[in-house]
Amino acid sequence: MNGPGHTKQQSTIWQDEATRLAYAELANVFYAREIPGLSAEPDPARLQRRLNSLPYYVERAATHIVLGEVPLELDSHNGCWLAKQGKCPQWQAEQTQAYYVNQATVGLVVPVLVVDGGITCLYLDTLDQSRDGLWHCNQFGWFDNSGKAHRDDEYAQLPATRYLLKPSKALMTAACCGHRWQYHKMLPPRTLGLREMLLASSINWPNVRKKQQRK
Repeated sequence: MNGPGHTKQQSTIWQDEATRLAYAELANVFYAREIPGLSAEPDPARLQRRLNSLPYYVERAATHIVLGEVPLELDSHNGCWLAKQGKCPQWQAEQTQAYYVNQATVGLVVPVLVVDGGITCLYLDTLDQSRDGLWHCNQFGWFDNSGKAHRDDEYAQLPATRYLLKPSKALMTAACCGHRWQYHKMLPPRTLGLREMLLASSINWPNVRKKQQRK
């Protein structure tokens, strides 16, 4: 539980002009980013729920990012993380299997490699289930211990070529920054939504292969 010292520390942080400016810039960017998607929602009831929850998630994301401990350069004006882009990552089945058999735990933030239309991207996701030698990611469905996507009609709408990778700082950095490649050639980064921006602040950066312990 956070005590009076934590509250006082937060209050002091919000007195900083640069912090307040970064928060305001992030909130504006997130609203501008999310509203166009809401306009395409065909279900009125679902649209109402999403509109009602949007302020909460925008505030939460902006606060977590500004007050968080993500060791990456933040571009608050554009609502993104910045880091030098490296080589296109590869799926390594044996290393992946050794990790997911022996070390992975439910609740961990993980990198997922997706290849779609010749373009390779890294995404952030979370492990939310494990059963029968399979891991389930919240957004990208089931994978076996080696990281290969498990065929399931429920996830037929997802890209067929997707791999669960063993977490590393380099992979998590690339996913946070939206790095993309086309046949190993670097492309401009993709824009992360609120969910992935929040996940970036949930990564245990000192040891990305273990869950962050909430204070």
